[in-house]
Amino acid sequence: MPELIQGGPDIPVELMNRRDDGRVVFFCGSGISKSTGLPMYRGLVSRIYERTVQEPTALEQNLCSHGQLDKVLGLLEDRLNPGRLRHEAISILSAPPLKDSLVTHEALLSLSRHADYGIRLVTTNFDDRFERADPSILIDAAPRLPLPKPHVWGSLVHLHGRITNVDPHGHDLVLTEADFGRAYLAERWASRFITELCREFTIVFVGYSLNDPVMSYMVDALAAERSRGARFQEAYAFA
Repeated sequence: MPELIQGGPDIPVELMNRRDDGRVVFFCGSGISKSTGLPMYRGLVSRIYERTVQEPTALEQNLCSHGQLDKVLGLLEDRLNPGRLRHEAISILSAPPLKDSLVTHEALLSLSRHADYGIRLVTTNFDDRFERADPSILIDAAPRLPLPKPHVWGSLVHLHGRITNVDPHGHDLVLTEADFGRAYLAERWASRFITELCREFTIVFVGYSLNDPVMSYMVDALAAERSRGARFQEAYAFA
């Protein structure tokens, strides 16, 4: 396996070949935006508590210690004024990027660009870092998602919604347990997208931790489809 930069990871040859064939999709979490000045999921939860001047209950503390942050936000949302939690989340994640901090986003856009189909990139982040890195890219956002087929799809997909004037109150942002349940279990638009994506493309996860709630829901969705006989491409992760 070649090491493309000194001290960097060993990249499997088959992964590089599939990327050159346009069959690799980078799937990006909050870790890629940390260097731009934004918090990761746990940090976002902490800052929402600070901004709303709330102390976590014993149950919320226990859930937080076990990484069940979607449940924590759901409980906190229930005891705040309507719309307050989403307003604070949007405010925190709308901060402008630090100077010269978009190099990771620029690199991922470059790796995800294909001459015939444009960008093929997925993120569960809500922020605008990719747009700032390249204002010309096409964007799709939940819950209206494209069909991720090799000869059809060519856009940046915000799988869990994005901060935009079209959704100023963040109703479409997947933040809480109820939001995840709607996206992956009830309405299933997120799980359908992921299932089709993993059938067609090799996925490379970037910017996630193993106990991230996002990973848990995706693994459960794929396990359910696998039990029905679905077959998926290999997946990789940069940690």
